[in-house]
Amino acid sequence: MSVDPFIEAEKQGGHNVKRACELLEVSRAAFYARRNPTPGPRAVRDKQLSERIGGVHRESRGTYGAPRIHAALQHEGERCGRRRVARLMRALGLQGRYRRRRQTTTTPDPDAAKRPDLISRDFQPEPDGVDTRWCGDITYIATDEGWLYLATVIDIASRRVVGWATADHLRTELVADALQHAWRNRRPTTPVIFHSDRGCQYTSTAYTRLAERLGVRLSVGRRGQCWDNALAESFFATIKVELLDERRWPTRAAARSAIFEFIESWYNLRRLHSSLGYVSPAAYEETRAA
Repeated sequence: MSVDPFIEAEKQGGHNVKRACELLEVSRAAFYARRNPTPGPRAVRDKQLSERIGGVHRESRGTYGAPRIHAALQHEGERCGRRRVARLMRALGLQGRYRRRRQTTTTPDPDAAKRPDLISRDFQPEPDGVDTRWCGDITYIATDEGWLYLATVIDIASRRVVGWATADHLRTELVADALQHAWRNRRPTTPVIFHSDRGCQYTSTAYTRLAERLGVRLSVGRRGQCWDNALAESFFATIKVELLDERRWPTRAAARSAIFEFIESWYNLRRLHSSLGYVSPAAYEETRAA
């Protein structure tokens, strides 16, 4: 017999609750808690955290996993453990999005003049500060009108996309437009290194002349070594999984508009980066400038 019916029978027979609880070896507090169930402090806290977690996940476009949601909650003054966040996310059926490997788009130029690797896989945010080392690459987006190509220039120190361009072709103008966009945005006062792979666009004579005119030193990784340009690869993996692979793009204009909003309104200004201590590129630059 369960506790409640037995105690009810005891009460109806003229016996008191205290005696019934003693016979069943349960506390009266437990009995009344069962009769009038109210959530305990931990359950109340879990409910509050679940609501906050759901809000952060929605604001991240459904992309944040437990580490970034935990960091976002900490920025908001919320004190809780990462494991607790992960447990509550599982209960809510929430999860982040994860990167997949991408295909290469650039074609190595076997006749290009040999250039040095001035980065040597050192993509740490420091030591030289912003606008001293940039990197970039090209990726592609399928639309109903055909391929759209995206070229980027990323500041290695802050992870900020300082320049980018799109086109329906893979000619040198695409990467040249991205580099000029970066230079206009940042106006570096000292020579800056730009690192890329050995794609024919980046090793062309026209691109070399543009870099010289802007005071940009060109650096390239080894042929066929994606890790030599890991930061640029990482950005494309992020934008693919968080935006480009999530929907069908009817036109190049629609894809470009979404890319603009992703880079300029979300990625640069608000998205938390683990390599920056879970702050956005804009916040990181502001901290370093203070």
